[in-house]
Amino acid sequence: MTINTGTTTGVTAAAATADRLREVLGDRVVLAGDAAYDAARVPWNLAIDQRPFAVVHPESAEDVVDVVRAARALGLRVAPQSTGHGAGALADTDLSDAILVSLSKLRGVTVHPEAQSARVLGGSEWNDVVQAAAPWGLTALHGSSGDVGVVGYALSGGLSFYARAHGLAVNSVRAVQIVTADGRIVRASVHDDPELFWAVRGGSGAFGVVVSLEIDLLPIADVFAGMLLWPVDRAPEVVAAWSSWTTTAPESASTSLRVMHFPPMPDLPPFLSDRSVVVIDGAILETDAAATALLEPLRALTPEIDTFARIPAVQLVQVHMDPPEPTPGLTAGAMLSGFAGPAVDAYVAAATTTPGLFLAELRHVGGAAARRPDGAGAIGSVQGDFLLAGIAMVPAPELAESALAAAHGMVAAMADWHAPALALTFIDGGVDRTLGFGAAQDRLRELKAVYDPANMFAGGQPVG
Repeated sequence: MTINTGTTTGVTAAAATADRLREVLGDRVVLAGDAAYDAARVPWNLAIDQRPFAVVHPESAEDVVDVVRAARALGLRVAPQSTGHGAGALADTDLSDAILVSLSKLRGVTVHPEAQSARVLGGSEWNDVVQAAAPWGLTALHGSSGDVGVVGYALSGGLSFYARAHGLAVNSVRAVQIVTADGRIVRASVHDDPELFWAVRGGSGAFGVVVSLEIDLLPIADVFAGMLLWPVDRAPEVVAAWSSWTTTAPESASTSLRVMHFPPMPDLPPFLSDRSVVVIDGAILETDAAATALLEPLRALTPEIDTFARIPAVQLVQVHMDPPEPTPGLTAGAMLSGFAGPAVDAYVAAATTTPGLFLAELRHVGGAAARRPDGAGAIGSVQGDFLLAGIAMVPAPELAESALAAAHGMVAAMADWHAPALALTFIDGGVDRTLGFGAAQDRLRELKAVYDPANMFAGGQPVG
């Protein structure tokens, strides 16, 4: 859908549309040319240059209704976004005829301790959830970074450090409040509009603007978690040992391994600045004694840093050391069917020698994350024993092409072990998402035609 820029009584159609949008939404809308436009359009991932027709920061579900109705009347599309961590998934989408609905002001969490659940507003971050749940001895299937948006993460699958024991975060979603293409606020659950509920658990923003979720919480007040760190020259033995360790690790253990290359930066701690390191981190849902025994083969490699200990569950979002501030980066990902022998050698070679690569990450998956529960939505599990992600930083726009090549090069180096699946939260644009949706793809397309026949919604995970 493209706005006709031909003239109408001396005024372009685009300008007339902008004027009409301003009349309807007033100062809630930021248009190209406004002083606030450049700041309003920037996502958390600073590598993505979003240039929508307009930006709106709604503060209520009713504000979202107004935006959707205005967009429908004016022939504009709608692109929902909570934090913009996953903005790379929208990078292929032409937003010149779209209103970017940034939900960053629609935040809040209400915990229901007796039911071990929470209602989460659409722009909320995982920090909001874990901090609200902690006083009740509860936590959530949150991301490894606390400032990731709940909606995009959860409705696209969500692999947490509890995933092997408790499955994907999407299966914790019990109800969704969503503004649909006809401008209505709809509740979708197993009992209310179950077809839409099935679709949005995987199709996410392709079906509307999610203004709140109801999610299950976990009765976990503290957890044995932390990291082990070695200099990168220890990578061959550390990676091989972790590969062997994962073959017998129980489902109570969800861990990741990363080779990371840090530039010289004064803001980084000395143990990271201007260094390349190999890190194992994660969480183990066992007693201290059992977790200590389980970690013994890895600790026998004498890590330079060892922080594994019993910590409050609210602190788990800090263990992975994700950047706390908006950062420019490009990501590529794949699922691996196994990780042993030649795969270990190929990973070490690619992770330590790929020019421009910031991070090469492996997450041990399987367990409950691979088992689809009854009543799951379009996405309910992910196949493959390991997730592989390559991330490259983009310090300047002209380096984006080489950064993307680095991320994809890392993933391509492991092509012999790719599984026929994808974890949607670990890919940017330019990727065929068929492997991510799997057998749900055709039904998602059919339901997209039912709920959004004019293709108004430009979701970060397009369903086709």
